[in-house]
Amino acid sequence: MSRKLKIAIVDDEPDMRESISQWLVLSGFDTETFASAEDALKVIGPDWPGIVLSDIRMPGMDGIAFLKRLMSTDSALPVILITGHGDVPMAVEAMRLGAMDFMEKPFNPDKMTSLAKKATHARRMTLDNRALRRDLSEGQQVMSKLIGSSPVMERLREDILDLGQADGHVLIDGETGTGKTLVAHALHAVGPRANRKFVPVSCAAYNDEALTSRLFGPMDDGLPALEETRGGTLCLEDIEALSEPLQARLLAFINDQASPSETRIIAISNARGEGRKAEDSLRPDLFYRLSALNITLPPLRARGEDILTLFNRMTEQFAEEYGCDAPQVGAQEAAQLLQAPWPGNIRQLINVAERAVLQNRRGTGSIVSLLMSDGDDNQQATTTEGKPLKEYVESFERMLIDNTMRRHRGSIASVMDELCLPRRTLNEKMAKYGLQRSDYL
Repeated sequence: MSRKLKIAIVDDEPDMRESISQWLVLSGFDTETFASAEDALKVIGPDWPGIVLSDIRMPGMDGIAFLKRLMSTDSALPVILITGHGDVPMAVEAMRLGAMDFMEKPFNPDKMTSLAKKATHARRMTLDNRALRRDLSEGQQVMSKLIGSSPVMERLREDILDLGQADGHVLIDGETGTGKTLVAHALHAVGPRANRKFVPVSCAAYNDEALTSRLFGPMDDGLPALEETRGGTLCLEDIEALSEPLQARLLAFINDQASPSETRIIAISNARGEGRKAEDSLRPDLFYRLSALNITLPPLRARGEDILTLFNRMTEQFAEEYGCDAPQVGAQEAAQLLQAPWPGNIRQLINVAERAVLQNRRGTGSIVSLLMSDGDDNQQATTTEGKPLKEYVESFERMLIDNTMRRHRGSIASVMDELCLPRRTLNEKMAKYGLQRSDYL
């Protein structure tokens, strides 16, 4: 439920401030009084949760100058001015400058209440719309990090948008390094809880005593996680590390909730990467409560040409960070990137991309050599079974056009010239691979 908005009362006469404040409080409003415009400006900033009621005639900064300052800070802030009889032309001018309305002394208290209701309603609408835009923007930013156009990634984004709107608890599983924590953030950011707390807790990072305190309390400083996230989202990473007693206590908490909307739990399991499943580590009743909704992240090796897209993005970012050129990926290296098993998934790809940039800066080594030397547990990352030649050719072609478009910042003429392609052929290939010029400008 939205909190009550405030009314800032700005007047240099103490009796006037107090009488206005008392009337508005009796009418159900919260008020805050200021003896000068200068004092009020120390408190009132952009997105201030309320409206302003100010006298025009004040020593120091008068109401008109005060209004101009407020409008420059937040042009949608409702300001109601109090005027003497001779100040009406000035008040009309103030409305042209952005004031919402004015009251002439002596004013009718009922009219003041009516104006205050109108102004606070307008302010609430403004603040709610701004909060919604921020939430949508944050959701879009998180979603934009889920790079890739492969069918499995398209389905993943659709699942996130669908499950983000639901209230049920979610279990996210998949191999290590596939981006499960990022997906948990995305589920929170695209849903109705986006403006509430999102608190990640790693169940593997604490011993039982410390984890009990972190989740249920008591805490030496702050609220326990299950209380802190009331109305929001608690993300339990490495859920399979939860001990039997804590599993029982978490289940009791879930069962005691009046509804799932109190605290939504997103559980992340890494068990699948170890050849097991989350249900192997959790008691059945807890598993079924947490897995009411489920997302399994695809391994990198199943994402096809996304591998080349991600590798290019990573090398560009590292090249910018290290102040050097990104390595150019040839046909053989593109084929090796597509065939590699990637046991460490995206985390491993990021590591290879950074080392490729550092190698390129020194002018030594190759991407193929990095792939053959990089792997989990000191095992060589040998390639998987081959794919049809057509897939390699199309993936390499898409990567080449994508890289060239990025380098020329969407200049079609420059890309046509470098790749020796006629305009129609380039347009057809860009349409085929889902590449849009606007993305490169």
